[in-house]
This record gives sequence, structure tokens and C-alpha cells, in this order.
Amino acid sequence: MPEGPLIRRARDDDAAATARLLYLTSPGGFTLFGGSERGGLRLIERAFATPGNDCAREVITLAELGGEVAGVLSAFPADEGAERRRHFIRVTLRHRPPWRWLRIVRLGRAGSRRSPAPPPGSFYIDSLATGGRFRRRGVAQALLAEAERLARERGLGSLALDTRESNSGARALYERLGFEVSAKVPGAPPIPALVGYVKRLG
Repeated sequence: MPEGPLIRRARDDDAAATARLLYLTSPGGFTLFGGSERGGLRLIERAFATPGNDCAREVITLAELGGEVAGVLSAFPADEGAERRRHFIRVTLRHRPPWRWLRIVRLGRAGSRRSPAPPPGSFYIDSLATGGRFRRRGVAQALLAEAERLARERGLGSLALDTRESNSGARALYERLGFEVSAKVPGAPPIPALVGYVKRLG
């Protein structure tokens, strides 16, 4: 019987593997922030090494299969979200030319305004991704179980996340695991239509 994923906290040497997976969660967004696909990946690696933002190593959990990084989770208490997103924008601005700053700030604000608001006192799953070769092997489910464990460890009463309305596979998984729709936000390019989910922890 095949072994399930090994779940562990991210280490300093996981920057490149983490960046490749986090990039999958929003290729268009990271490309806009970084200026290109390569720039987006480099930006995530810089953010990973910079504490306090929503891609920083301290909020990253990884899943391994066969010794390879197969999936990534970025999660933290919801009340940290606004400051972590602002810090990510600051990391971005330090590495982009000044004439790009206004567009980056506007994009960051638009993303924050249009994202479904997680309930106070929840543990927010900011990003969740599985590498293409490792799908349908329990990676996302194992990472979500770890998010629930971390939430309970912190005494938080719910899990919250959001995803693209068009992401039917992810939505089916969340609903099967007990998440309920909490909000629907129509798209406004470049931000797609989003669906918010909450899972109450008894």
C-alpha cells in the first residue's frame, strides 16, 4: 500500500520548490507583480526569505512524496492577513523599478478588496497547491488536515480560504471535507470571480 504524504515545515533550502508551487496558485498575479514568469518566481523566493509576509517561510508547510516536494500550504491567523499582504507588496516594490510601483500598489489593493473576508478568529489558508505529477494522491487533503491541526493548536474556531469560482476540482474537495460557501465575489479583471469557504471546527 503506498505511503501517504510526509507533512513538514518549510526549511531555508525549500525556497525554489516552494516558489514553483506557489506560482501555480496565481500565475497571472505573480507575473504582474514580478514582471515576467521568471521575475514572479524570483519574487516568491525573496518573499520566502523575508519574515512577515504571506509567502514567508514561517507560514509555509510542505508535503513530500518519495522525497520530493509535492505540495505547499501557506496559512496563518486571519487577523495577520492585511499586514502580511502589505509586507508582500513592500518586498515587491524593493525589486521593481519606480515607474511600476503605482500599478503594483493598485493591483495589491484590488486583490485585497475583492477577496472574500475570512471570519475573525479563523485560520486563513492563503495558498494551497499540488504539483502536477502528484495530483490525486492525497496531497491537498493531507495539507488541509495539517491546517486544521494548526488552527486547533492555536485555539482558532474555523478554517477559511477562497478559490476561483471556475476551480471546480478544488471546490469539490473543499465541500467534501466540510467547508461551506461563505461568500461569492464576481470577477473584475484582472481579479477572477472568487468563492469564499469556511469550515467550523467543533
